Amino acid sequence: MPRSVNVVAARHRRKKIMKMAKGYFGRRKNVWTVAKNAVEKGLTYAYRDRKAKKRDFRALWIQRINAGAREHGLSYSVLMGALKKANIDLNRKVLADLAMNHPEAFRSIVEKVK
Repeated sequence: MPRSVNVVAARHRRKKIMKMAKGYFGRRKNVWTVAKNAVEKGLTYAYRDRKAKKRDFRALWIQRINAGAREHGLSYSVLMGALKKANIDLNRKVLADLAMNHPEAFRSIVEKVK
């Protein structure tokens, strides 16, 4: 009996990977084994960096809040503690945006918690 191979599914699988490898340089874009490895590596980085992105943005927001707070004579930790005590529930993303783009609004928040 002849060997049965599901070529349709195999071709679909390869086409999917090759499509993901579009834009890669050299053999990474058109040689199956190289492209498969490159795409797998890329997907690994994508998964990892979706998590890292959240950490990076939080660190950036904290730096911006700290810079804004120090202009008013407070440190980041003192400001955040005072905000918590005053029951002002603003997240770091909003506070960082206020500190950068709306300094007068940020100043009013700082004055309220001092």
